Amino acid sequence: MCKHVLNAQVSVRTVCCRRWVDCIECHDEVADHPLLRTPEMTLICKKCRKAFRVQFGEEMDDSDEFCPNCDNHYVVSALTEQPKPTNPFPEDMDTRMIPNDRELEELLDDTTHLG
Repeated sequence: MCKHVLNAQVSVRTVCCRRWVDCIECHDEVADHPLLRTPEMTLICKKCRKAFRVQFGEEMDDSDEFCPNCDNHYVVSALTEQPKPTNPFPEDMDTRMIPNDRELEELLDDTTHLG
């Protein structure tokens, strides 16, 4: 399971070292060389666990974004882990003086929530 791309739908067989990886960062963690990029790739669908080959290029259409065995849509926008926010308050502000969670939520911006 990839810790970089949380919604990886396929694993990729690398041409350079013949390893199965979920993303470039996963390859870079285990290999001592840069990833060799080629237009043809061998993939394994994580839904049906079947391998298939894909030729990436200018002539791709919408049907090329789906596993040919189970129609799993594997070309999706990557979800990555959002970094946890650091203290959103000024350093000189004493947060112990905020009486309850509701008032604390009002001080936080839209991207930071309790719980």
